[in-house]
Amino acid sequence: MSTGPEELRERTKAFAIRIVRMYRSLPRSPDARVLGKQLLRCGTSVAANYRAACRARSRQEWISKIGIVVEEADETIFWLEMLQDCGIVTEKKLAEILKESHELCAIFTAARRTAKQLN
Repeated sequence: MSTGPEELRERTKAFAIRIVRMYRSLPRSPDARVLGKQLLRCGTSVAANYRAACRARSRQEWISKIGIVVEEADETIFWLEMLQDCGIVTEKKLAEILKESHELCAIFTAARRTAKQLN
């Protein structure tokens, strides 16, 4: 199944909104807030940086910007896992958003790899 640029723009924006909602639902404990803020930054950054990549002026610039998207998506996975491993959020509650994080990371990694091969 091919995923087009506009569909990915909407998908990454919806993902960012889910991240914001997850952050808002976290306990007010200091550790949850610190981990949550890290998640908030990188999770919303996936969408923002993908939009920036869509405005790239060259293939090289696109590859570079998509690389940032991959890094942010992978970091999002890390912070979600930390929330789970520290017992702040249950595995059940994180299952869907973690699945989406992995899928986005895989999509952008594959896109970057393909673009580099064509270069």
